[in-house]
Amino acid sequence: MKEDSELLPAEEARARTLALVQPLPTEWVPWDDALGRALAEDVRAQRTLPPWDNSAMDGYAVRSEDLTGPAPVRLRVGETIYAGQTPRQGLVPGGCARIMTGAPLPPGADAVVMRERTRPGPEADTVDILEAVGPGHFVRPRGEDAREGEVLLPRGTPLGIPELGLLVAQGRSLVPVPRRPRVAILSTGDELCRLDAPAEGRIVDANAPVLAQAVRRAGGVPTVLGIARDTLEDVSRLLEGAEGHDLLLTSAGMSVGEHDFVREALSRWGVRQDFWRVAIKPGKPLGVGHKGRLVYCGLPGNPTSSLVTFELFVRPALRRMLGHADVEPPRVPGRVCGELKKALGLAHFLRVTTQWKEGELWASPLSTQTSGVLRSAASATHLLHFPREASRLTTGDRVELLPLSWGA
Repeated sequence: MKEDSELLPAEEARARTLALVQPLPTEWVPWDDALGRALAEDVRAQRTLPPWDNSAMDGYAVRSEDLTGPAPVRLRVGETIYAGQTPRQGLVPGGCARIMTGAPLPPGADAVVMRERTRPGPEADTVDILEAVGPGHFVRPRGEDAREGEVLLPRGTPLGIPELGLLVAQGRSLVPVPRRPRVAILSTGDELCRLDAPAEGRIVDANAPVLAQAVRRAGGVPTVLGIARDTLEDVSRLLEGAEGHDLLLTSAGMSVGEHDFVREALSRWGVRQDFWRVAIKPGKPLGVGHKGRLVYCGLPGNPTSSLVTFELFVRPALRRMLGHADVEPPRVPGRVCGELKKALGLAHFLRVTTQWKEGELWASPLSTQTSGVLRSAASATHLLHFPREASRLTTGDRVELLPLSWGA
């Protein structure tokens, strides 16, 4: 208990990790390579959109003051205006124009009556308006979407599909965003082998490939350095490959065992350790430090521990490098299904599946929570935060759930 009380709380560990990280330098990329990234600077509108008042309906462009009398009001139809055409004439009192959705309003018109609220008049060039409308009725005003010179999207805005649509509509083919983080990934352990080089008595390294996928999904560019054997020399040799990267991830070798050389190798390489060990389960042996602008995160060797700590600490750091303003893990309220117990001192992050029931999200822990097997992460949709100061949760208790980014 004394040892656990001296560990760093998860919130403080994340804050200290994020304090080492800044948005990366700006690059200009094609708009279709910017999805999911964040703007590196304010983007101002280069043109007013729409450039003119236009119709929101197929119908008739009218002067609303002509419709003040009892319905129906008979108007004389001038031209027909289609989207993409410029009106040839303005409206005169008692006149209107047949208009299609998206077409510019003719001068003098201030409203549109939808076609369903009209009927043909007795003469071919007349129409009966069956209801009165006020100014602006079914009119999309000029500049409704954007006005030239205004800030269209501020710095830090995540670029989803609508945001990219705004930029394309402005004629922007290139978008300013922080460049993607370059992430080096190093596995350690004599017991490991590569997927393409199986060896008797060893297990295939899943951590590096899984972390590479997590990095890629978070917007980074992963480089797998390889598997370091449990010697100081081999760990040190492979660490050299992390030069020029923005972030270094290692898995395993951070404890105090006889063959755990990562911390010593990092120290010799010039990494300054900021903290080591966090009051969470899984993921207690987490180390964070830096070497110049390179940030280091030493993740646990157990596969699920590695994924959980990536979600809680590494992914927020990558989001900050990518220029996002909101980098904290998202949280949603929910309720527990089942009885949960633990000792005080460590915050547990349980892998759960969820379902909606009676308007609330209910979380059911996976049947295994063993951090040494990936099955304890497969199919999970959320992490359930079991606070360090709590020892018991019962069915129906309110909890904080963290949606996971690693699922399908």
